[in-house]
Amino acid sequence: MKKRLITLGILILGFTLLLWACSSPAGPAGPAGPAGPAGPAGPVGPAGVTGPAGPAGPAGPSGATSLVSALVQPETCAICHKEVGAKHQASYDELYQDGVIQVTDLAYAFTAPGTTVITFKMTKNGAPFNAKDADSLGINFVPYNGTSFGFEPAGPRLSLLGKLTYDGAGGNTSTLVEKAPDATGYIDYTDLSGVNGLIVLYGRDETIGTIPGTRVTQNRYPFAALLETGSGVDYVSAANVSGCEKCHTVPYLKHSYIYGQVNHDPATDFYTCKACHLDNGPGGHFEWQLLVDDPAFAADYLAHETPLTPEQEAQYAYNTTLMNDVHMSHSMEFPYPQSMSNCATCHEGKLDTILSDANFNIKTCKSCHPMTGAVAPAAEGETPAYDTTKLALKTILPPAIHGSMDLNTTDCLGCHGKGKPAKAFNQIHTGYNKPIYTADGLKYSEAITVTVDSASFDGSMLNFKFSAVKNPALEGIDVTTITPTVLVGLYGWDTKDYIIGPHERLSDDNGDGKIDSKDQRALEYVVGAEHPRFKTVAAEGGKWEVTADLSSWADLIADGTVKRVEIGVMPELVNTDGVQLALNAPSRTFDLASNDFANDFYNPIVKVADGCNKCHDALATTFHTPDRGGNIVICRMCHNTKSGASHLELQSRSIDSYIHAIHSSQGFDIGDVNFADPVQALHYEEHITFPFPTHANTNCVACHVAGTNNVPDQSKSLPGILSATDVLTGKERNIGDIPSYVTGPATRACGGCHRAVLINEDKASDLLVFNQHTKQGGYLVEAGEDAISTLMNVINEIMALFK
Repeated sequence: MKKRLITLGILILGFTLLLWACSSPAGPAGPAGPAGPAGPAGPVGPAGVTGPAGPAGPAGPSGATSLVSALVQPETCAICHKEVGAKHQASYDELYQDGVIQVTDLAYAFTAPGTTVITFKMTKNGAPFNAKDADSLGINFVPYNGTSFGFEPAGPRLSLLGKLTYDGAGGNTSTLVEKAPDATGYIDYTDLSGVNGLIVLYGRDETIGTIPGTRVTQNRYPFAALLETGSGVDYVSAANVSGCEKCHTVPYLKHSYIYGQVNHDPATDFYTCKACHLDNGPGGHFEWQLLVDDPAFAADYLAHETPLTPEQEAQYAYNTTLMNDVHMSHSMEFPYPQSMSNCATCHEGKLDTILSDANFNIKTCKSCHPMTGAVAPAAEGETPAYDTTKLALKTILPPAIHGSMDLNTTDCLGCHGKGKPAKAFNQIHTGYNKPIYTADGLKYSEAITVTVDSASFDGSMLNFKFSAVKNPALEGIDVTTITPTVLVGLYGWDTKDYIIGPHERLSDDNGDGKIDSKDQRALEYVVGAEHPRFKTVAAEGGKWEVTADLSSWADLIADGTVKRVEIGVMPELVNTDGVQLALNAPSRTFDLASNDFANDFYNPIVKVADGCNKCHDALATTFHTPDRGGNIVICRMCHNTKSGASHLELQSRSIDSYIHAIHSSQGFDIGDVNFADPVQALHYEEHITFPFPTHANTNCVACHVAGTNNVPDQSKSLPGILSATDVLTGKERNIGDIPSYVTGPATRACGGCHRAVLINEDKASDLLVFNQHTKQGGYLVEAGEDAISTLMNVINEIMALFK
């Protein structure tokens, strides 16, 4: 394998040099950088192609021929992959089709001494359907005592599925004959027709497969039906299936095929779940609590190396209520994309029910919080690899009061509640995440609006004004205390990307002979601070006026490389409790030539309100600062194409590559993970195996505006830099060392997903082929030591084709 890869590198190098030698005579081009050595052993992608081009001199009359020129050809992806985004979406839309299989006329009968007969009709696409042809079918019964679901005494779930027969016209019969009392698996079935409860029928057909490491079974046709027994069931769930649908499939399907709501009737919310999630059943996912209370033990436990002691089993025992299973899994195992304190996401309209004092007990608290938490060993001054103590009950409950209490036996209502000395449950948890909402559920981003109001450009100075207003119903908040950060991004050519990103450092502002973190950002400015390119003209009464000096880039403006700029504002607002509030960050596109806003020049690519915020509720509150919400253009002002992704291997910092990789569950900062540490290795593995919550990441319209997820238009997006691979600690893998590359928008954006999957699965050969494929259909130029110079040479070559 090593010999073949080296040979491939030599062949590619030879072919590249041949193209260079045979090109038309050039004017005095700058010297090419030295050719790179053959790619190192292992599947490194098209390494060993060439070193970066040296700084090019002006092109001669017959055309330029730097070594970069020979390597840079326009991407041809759209020729073979035309409408690929629509095809991705079509493949997803084949999954989880609602109502294709219908189950009706569900009926139950019992014949003594032990025969259970269940009859029902099934159709598929309106035609009669034999239930035996379904890939999976279950029939369970669960009794209801007026407040909870479960057997007395507590027992396991009860299946009523027997031998299936079919009448040829859609009529199906399940006949279950009780086993002999001395037979293995004997259950004493009795007549359930007079018992208050539910018979739940559920299943799926045309299964595609199971997402590895999960219980998510992808399928085309789920189905479900309910039958109430006895005098029926009057249960009303404290949660809403519509809350699950914000992140998951629509309709919501537990394990991707069990309907959370049957026949679109909200009165049936979570009825199907109750057939398995018995309110008094013993829970078995001890790893959930262990992951946050004792991660080191959890790693051993999950590796089947260390069993729980009887004391631990008692300590972590829980019932399989929906509250426990949903709260624990989302707060302790899954990377839930918002705060668990935002109860309204799942319990909208029912907060009075869940936050009543009757629910203020240790069982409820432990469903979200670890008891003690744990901190990884770390040297002084180092950040621990994990710390789960911050939200542990032993930490957040005042130790002076609660330190001597046995929280497992203490009755919280002895002190807490209305009219008592300590706060009631609904005062401790309002049900709303404090940075996003007021205590009564008013969203700050809807009550406070910041707008870019006007702008003008005189050839060098860009003057702009912006302001903030608030809903009069919002009390105790003063918008004049907003500390705004303004950003001006210079779009390159007619693309959506910045040739000058506001977050970059491009000038030796402090005169120390180098450009580093001691210098100012190019065009990012905290209003009122000192900055060589910005000046605050006015800041009073919730209105601001600022000037930005663009004279450093006068040549780019004069030659038409920069025609438009984006003016953005990140409004930092902290309330009297010291909580920074989640506000939308506005931006507007300004045309320098017409000296006016071009509001409709760039159409939205991503849905924020009906996309990102369905899962995140308010962008940036869990992974940045809350003043960056509501606007992906603001994200792009830092996440541009001009650098590789610092936290992600083989990705660009550009928002398309970055977000695609994140939502394909690529691991962050793999070079900082010590894989010899079982806890760190476990967390990494859990992260990369987490599936996109709609149970397939080809569901592009979950985030994208329809039609914007096809191969990018090269004339509207700049080339970009991909990061190199990291050096791993404590683990060997198949993927070898791959350098940083400069590549095109399709390789960058589409590859964001594809590379992430191949990295997670450590498929070195496939990654090699993918890189070679994208190079042949475009360009993949090794960035070298001066990545920005290589990128700018490529940008100038490619964008010249579209002038």
